[in-house]
Amino acid sequence: MAGPVAGPPVTIKVAAICGSLRKASYNRGLIRAAIEISKEEIDGMEAEYIEISSLPMINPDLEVDGIYPPEVEDFRRKILRADSCIFASPDYNYSIAPPLKNALDWGSRPPNVWGGKIAAALSAVGGGRRAQYHLRQIGVFLDLHFINKPEFYLNAHRPPGKFNDDGDLVDFKTKDKLKEVLVSLHTFTLRLHGNC
Repeated sequence: MAGPVAGPPVTIKVAAICGSLRKASYNRGLIRAAIEISKEEIDGMEAEYIEISSLPMINPDLEVDGIYPPEVEDFRRKILRADSCIFASPDYNYSIAPPLKNALDWGSRPPNVWGGKIAAALSAVGGGRRAQYHLRQIGVFLDLHFINKPEFYLNAHRPPGKFNDDGDLVDFKTKDKLKEVLVSLHTFTLRLHGNC
């Protein structure tokens, strides 16, 4: 007697968001590397970079009859389609970068598009751990569920060099650590969403 037939493999969709707007930002480089690793090395994970630079500063006056500005509506749709999120942000005064906070705030407007999503946090510099702690606090209210391990704090300024002049991650040990984060995100997402 044959056992149950396995269905097609489940693919989780990941929204990848960088809090830094600088083109050669190391945090943006981490996001690019995470997308590349998810595509080439992790079965069942599809990561998409979500641009936040065009979002207007949060302002309820821009909301008309429950409709948000077009760039905000587009951003919110992309987050809604995702099963999980990856955030990378530098530390700004012991917190996350303002563009990321702005994106989180727009997504939290009713109805909250972050609710129930699994998340991972990345930081390219050591001070980023403070930003990650604050991001996790914000996530409590937004109903984001962060993976706890492994944590990812990189000290990009310490030798050997981890990024090239364009901000691309080139250090293989760091790529391996980043892959561990992505595998954990994938596993936790499947577990909490009942295999999506």
